[in-house]
Amino acid sequence: MTVSDDLNFAEQSGEFDSATPAYPVVFGISFTPQIIGILVAVFGLAAAAYILFNLVMPAWENYQQQQAKSAELQGQIQHKIASLKQIEKVKDELAQAKQQKIQVLGLFANEKSLDTLLLDMNRLVQSGNAQKISFNTVSAKLKKFVPASQKPEPITDGTLGTQVDGKLKRSSINIEISGTYEQTQSIIRNIERLQPLLIVKDYQSTLAPAETKTLSDKTVVVRSGPASINTSFQLQALIPLTPEEIAAVKTAPKK
Repeated sequence: MTVSDDLNFAEQSGEFDSATPAYPVVFGISFTPQIIGILVAVFGLAAAAYILFNLVMPAWENYQQQQAKSAELQGQIQHKIASLKQIEKVKDELAQAKQQKIQVLGLFANEKSLDTLLLDMNRLVQSGNAQKISFNTVSAKLKKFVPASQKPEPITDGTLGTQVDGKLKRSSINIEISGTYEQTQSIIRNIERLQPLLIVKDYQSTLAPAETKTLSDKTVVVRSGPASINTSFQLQALIPLTPEEIAAVKTAPKK
């Protein structure tokens, strides 16, 4: 082979190299590194969007729904807890109201306390006569104890206020005692200390005649010392009506 042939081969080889493209070509588009990078980026964005809309978003919506459901259940639990606390509070208030009612009712009279009222009055009157007395010493006495009616009568006349009409009944007792002013005052104060609620009405006091005593030699001795007074009043005992009695009062014709 000659030198000229070698040169011709070299020229032909260069023409072959220049005719072969350096990058792949598809549909007339040469896939250079820049084009490939853009395509990879676009493919990555598309894949990310697909994952976002088909996987992430449904999961997020499900999470939001679960959160809302959890918040609703928590609200229901809190409401129930508040309701239970309210129920406990109402129970406590009801128990306190019942206890207060018992205490208030304990202030009023009842059938049992009325049965012992005569004994209580005798005890109160005689309590001032414990010491040995002489003729010149006034002795307190219970001279009269007469119930004004056979049985307690419902209060409907508004004398104690319209708020208690049809809720209470009263038993009235006419009482008369005698003794000095100090003894009478002590008896009235002790009546106020009795357990049942009692009302003193129509109080009247008059000076009692001087007491005399005739001795064996027919000498008349007039008692000296503090004057005795006769005191009369009406004692009213208030008694709560039972539910049956309240209903009977409401249905009874008004006078």
